[in-house]
Amino acid sequence: MTGEWYYAEGNRQRVGPLPSGNIVELHRSGRIGLDTLVWREGMPQWQPLGDFAAELGLAPPADGMPPPLPPPPSAPAPGAVAAPRKGLSGCAITAIVLAVIAVVAIPIIAILAAIAIPAYQEYTLRARTQMVYAQVTPLRTQVAEFQASEGRCPVNGEHGLGAPESYAGKDLGQVRIGRFDNGHCGIEATFAAPGARQLDGKALWLDLDPASGEWRCSSELEDRYLPMDCRG
Repeated sequence: MTGEWYYAEGNRQRVGPLPSGNIVELHRSGRIGLDTLVWREGMPQWQPLGDFAAELGLAPPADGMPPPLPPPPSAPAPGAVAAPRKGLSGCAITAIVLAVIAVVAIPIIAILAAIAIPAYQEYTLRARTQMVYAQVTPLRTQVAEFQASEGRCPVNGEHGLGAPESYAGKDLGQVRIGRFDNGHCGIEATFAAPGARQLDGKALWLDLDPASGEWRCSSELEDRYLPMDCRG
């Protein structure tokens, strides 16, 4: 016999129509028992579901009661400790990301530092050299004027020129004024920079060419530390 079923809920409310498969599922889930009254078209009256157990493939438990429902998969058994969740926590993921960033960033930072630090040191030394050069260049006018009027090179102490040590200042030890070995009048500035071996004790020369009236700058320093017009 086939057809759709009705069942009595609380022996008062009629529920249906439902296909046979739904009736079976309701019984297996414990919603209805074998004593629940059911009916379908063609039956003279309501009958217990157990009368159709063989037809519907229902196998009643030994005690005649439906088996207990299994606990939901996510619910731990009473008194049991919940198993730890699989996967990484937010803190662990953050730590891994930071570790990866550190592994990538540290070599890059080291490379940049290896490039930037020497470049900055070179820039600093060049700035200090430029400062000394700016201190002595005004003396060229006094030397040129004296040479033009007197026909010879001035020396320290003449024409308002001070003693060599009187010009001492930051990174500048002394300034000597007189005649160079080539017969030109000139200025010799000696660096005093104990903390900078590239500068300390080195000389910078300003040489006046009497024929052209032009000054030439030269030095014991490496060109990269010198002003552009002193590089040879």
